[in-house]
Amino acid sequence: MRIFVLVLSLLPVVGLAEPSKCYGTTSNGSLSFGVKLPQSGSNFVGYSLAARIAGRTYVHSEVRDIIVSSYKSLESIEPDKVYKYAETGLKGGGNFKPHKTHQNGLSVDFMVPVTDKDGESVHLPTNALNKLGYNIEFNSKNQFKNYSIDFQALAAHLVELHKHATKNGHDIWRVIFAPELQPNLYETEYGGYLKENIQFSKKRSWVRHDEHYHVDFEVGCE
Repeated sequence: MRIFVLVLSLLPVVGLAEPSKCYGTTSNGSLSFGVKLPQSGSNFVGYSLAARIAGRTYVHSEVRDIIVSSYKSLESIEPDKVYKYAETGLKGGGNFKPHKTHQNGLSVDFMVPVTDKDGESVHLPTNALNKLGYNIEFNSKNQFKNYSIDFQALAAHLVELHKHATKNGHDIWRVIFAPELQPNLYETEYGGYLKENIQFSKKRSWVRHDEHYHVDFEVGCE
């Protein structure tokens, strides 16, 4: 009897959860009922607990589902790889300094997957000393200190994001990643899929986008 009463008491709470609604564009928009990305999972972590507490990890609920299910698939597709997401947006969207986009819950930054000097997949360090990772610069050999960009892991992630987006009736509008680094993705086993399905921005952005890649999802907005 007590269990039955407990379940009934939870029903109104569950009913309060509403799907997100996005408005406008990534550079001039807003978001209703934004949701936070999980802080971590078996193969991923967020870039900063402080930023999470400050409310900088909100996305559209459909985007959240795409990201979480993609990480789940990667557990078996690339079981030895680990991932880290970065800036997303505010609960209600809107201006998200210093970003020029991230305003309607459909923009997500991901830190590049990296390997250490032993070739093991590790998380790129993100802390106050390197502006939560955004101040990192990789050299001409795609290295930063003892870390090397793991293009295989990055390509696999983009493929799964696209597959899960389309599975849910959505798509990826564009990916912003340093143009000079994009050919490395096409040299991986996922290169063919990326060429056919992912639209990469070919223009150099106002910041290099070598330490992170920016993904804009395509979800119907009002």
